Amino acid sequence: MLPTEHRLRRREDFATAVRRGRRAGRPLLVVHLRSGATDPHAPGESAPPTRAGFVVSKAVGGAVVRNKVKRRLRHLIRDRVPLLPPGSLVVVRALPGAGDADHAQLARDLDAALQRLLGGGGTR
Repeated sequence: MLPTEHRLRRREDFATAVRRGRRAGRPLLVVHLRSGATDPHAPGESAPPTRAGFVVSKAVGGAVVRNKVKRRLRHLIRDRVPLLPPGSLVVVRALPGAGDADHAQLARDLDAALQRLLGGGGTR
């Protein structure tokens, strides 16, 4: 489970990540990343935690399928939070094929999207 301090909850935070962040699309999902805007080395300030949120629409499937996809994505992002810059906002939007995908396929697409956003290379 993704700890509470790493969850994106406010609508404004989702909007900031989607509108002002970078985007990487894959066949099963789209990842929006807004890197931390604060200076972690500023005196007296600690870096805010990286927070992640998920968007899974009805196009993915019924309520059971949507919740299953959200649980899988939360589990996957939990292990990847330390790789992201402190203070980052991440929004993962599941596409319709995500409901039929297994855990490994979602992990592959999430890793590829994050690698592209973090400057790890890759193809477009």
